[in-house]
Amino acid sequence: MDYPHIVHHGAIERVTGSCHQLFMAPHESLLIDCGADSGELSMTAPDMDLGVIKALVITHVHNDHVGRLPALLAAGYRGPVLCTEPSARLLPLVIDDVLRHCAVADKALLRQLERQLVVLAFDQWFELPGTALSCCRLRLQRAGHILGSAYVECDVRHGEDGRATRVVFSGDLGACQTPILRDLRAPEYADILVLESTYGDRLHKDRGNRQQRLEKLIDQALVDGGTVLLPAFSIGRTQELLYELEDILQRKALPGQLPAGDCPQALAHIDWQQLPVILDSPLASRFTQVYQACKAHWDDDAQQRLAEGRAPLAFAQLITIDSHAQHQQVVNYLSSTLRPAIVIAGHGMCVGGRIVNYLKAMLQEPRHHVLFVGYQARGTPGSLIQQAAGQGEVSLDGQRFAIRAGVSTVAGYSAHADQSGLLAFVRDMQRWPSEIRLVHGEIPAKRALGKALEQLYATGDRPLQLLIPGDS
Repeated sequence: MDYPHIVHHGAIERVTGSCHQLFMAPHESLLIDCGADSGELSMTAPDMDLGVIKALVITHVHNDHVGRLPALLAAGYRGPVLCTEPSARLLPLVIDDVLRHCAVADKALLRQLERQLVVLAFDQWFELPGTALSCCRLRLQRAGHILGSAYVECDVRHGEDGRATRVVFSGDLGACQTPILRDLRAPEYADILVLESTYGDRLHKDRGNRQQRLEKLIDQALVDGGTVLLPAFSIGRTQELLYELEDILQRKALPGQLPAGDCPQALAHIDWQQLPVILDSPLASRFTQVYQACKAHWDDDAQQRLAEGRAPLAFAQLITIDSHAQHQQVVNYLSSTLRPAIVIAGHGMCVGGRIVNYLKAMLQEPRHHVLFVGYQARGTPGSLIQQAAGQGEVSLDGQRFAIRAGVSTVAGYSAHADQSGLLAFVRDMQRWPSEIRLVHGEIPAKRALGKALEQLYATGDRPLQLLIPGDS
């Protein structure tokens, strides 16, 4: 067998369960991510020999990239867990949540994880220890997906001449113009690229005016004196929304900012300085605190807001709800009064979480509004509400609810690069990879991206070995 050699333990046929093993020699390997399948809460470790794993690298802390880490630790893995500083702060919170949902209150496992964490700075090479038969160094570069997300460059040196093969694992690549995060830059080069393909078959709608579209829909929803419900995932999307809302409210509160000509009368009477933005998700609140603690990793726009004395993630109108009793009080209050409010709550696809209680209380009232800013997977309550707006019903906790509230969707908030962004990741390298493996995508998305890559390489008359694991 030739080395380096890659084995894919997940993210082969769909967008979930990322876990890839890079063998540098027969008994030496590097594990890139250890994710769970979507919706999976399992304490079953991946089927592999833990003794050959010299280190685990975490690209970012979403469940589909770290969800099986507790099982890996419980099975006896004691090697280093390498990640960026923001990921090291976020990871224990994520794993604690995974353990709670698995009904495993294992504080010892969390302490074990914290002992194994090794923080790597962005853009700096790290020599992988304990590799006797080969030599490997790695580097984490910003991926622009969520705070701390990275793609991984691995230089595997082998042979007496010391030649190296550079293998790049993309992790999840972010879209451009993502609030708070610095944009990703392509690697200098790669010999082998393991590339995600979540949106390999589509292009995102214009992201440049998404805040304006969000603002317009909020304006429309608040005219009726109801609550605007924003279902959002706890990490990444919630912080983006807070950042956008702070900017909207900052401008709305300035004198003369409301256009008198086309401004509805009810909207003109809203006290924008008092309009509450309610974050009703304890986990999202904890993640937001980590985002605030990692200001050094924010982009230039966010740094400018801080320099102006603004608090993009902790502004005065932001109310955080912790206990379940407080949550229920807020639901009852907003559903029985005409006071307008904006509520952010999980789950992002309305699959459980506190958003469900808001929907049960408000979905049948036309004065309320559900505003989706993220992809709704087929069959989820979020997708059903989206499709049946104004004319159907949805089942929540075993009960049927008519959908009479307003329902809107704002595109442009995807945290993943689209086909154009994925192609640019390759095109902007000084030397293009001769081998590309497409993972973390549905088969149609991978095929579409593969075809686009082949066309890109053909224009430059460059050789490409394209591999699509799982596509028979």
